[in-house]
Amino acid sequence: MTHFSGPAQMESFLMTSEPGAALALSNLLADAVDRAAAWTVRVVARRRLGATGVAWNAEGVVVTADHVIESEDDVQIGLPDGSTSRAHVVGRDPGTDLAVLRLEGATLPAADRAPEGSARVGQLALGLGRPGSSIQASLGVVSALGGQWRTRRGRQIEGFVRSDVTFFPGFSGGPLIDAGGRLIGINTSRFGPGQGIAIPAPAAARVIDILLAKGRISRAYVGIGSQPVALPAALAAKAGNQESGLLIVSVEPSSPADAAGILVGDILVGLGDAAITDAADLQAQLGPERVGEAVPLRVLRGGEPLERSVTLGERA
Repeated sequence: MTHFSGPAQMESFLMTSEPGAALALSNLLADAVDRAAAWTVRVVARRRLGATGVAWNAEGVVVTADHVIESEDDVQIGLPDGSTSRAHVVGRDPGTDLAVLRLEGATLPAADRAPEGSARVGQLALGLGRPGSSIQASLGVVSALGGQWRTRRGRQIEGFVRSDVTFFPGFSGGPLIDAGGRLIGINTSRFGPGQGIAIPAPAAARVIDILLAKGRISRAYVGIGSQPVALPAALAAKAGNQESGLLIVSVEPSSPADAAGILVGDILVGLGDAAITDAADLQAQLGPERVGEAVPLRVLRGGEPLERSVTLGERA
């Protein structure tokens, strides 16, 4: 069995194989692009290069990357036939870098989604973009499939697809497709340049359903302003031998922290079962699933450990 480490090795193999096999594979991939191009659109919502979107259903819903929506006032969608349509923003979630738009006076065929669980490491994949009037494509392989993870904004995502597909400028928000032209995931460059990350279509679907219903993804919040602070050895020992915490510099009136009696000058060192050493630790504990949950909040006050129960509030 032949194994390919990437598109370059595959191309070399095809060049030395039977011409008919190379042509058949080439045509297969070109046909996949043609099929997916029918539901891949251009999204114009920023001053520089356009971005890409996916027609999610036949009711005019388009999904794209949140970070490409710099202005909600005049969003234009470039349709596959070359015409344009206005769209309005239905909902946005910076945590997963997904945004939902709705076309005004136009509809498109819905994306053909690959069955859940069908993506495989090593399979061929194509990233599509329509930053201009015509479709563009980039070929690679699926290099990794992952389970639940948290973004830097603290949002928990059900999984990811990593590929070695090159995301050219304007590809964010576009589809990652299989060799049959079916949607595997929504591409994003937000989670690290050169990472080739796509949000799997099934995981994206669950976020999209919430955005269609509510327009936003709720998040738990405590209601404090903070900054990282190093703990001297004596305080570190009282905080479970952790070397840093969050110095609380403000407490929002009527917030969960205020109701729990948290004071400016306290040092936050734990929330629930998790140690809090910096802002990223805190954000990781404030997912939407924790809204309304009562959790122990551990602080150092006057050099002594103190625990208070806080009921996490809701913030968009």
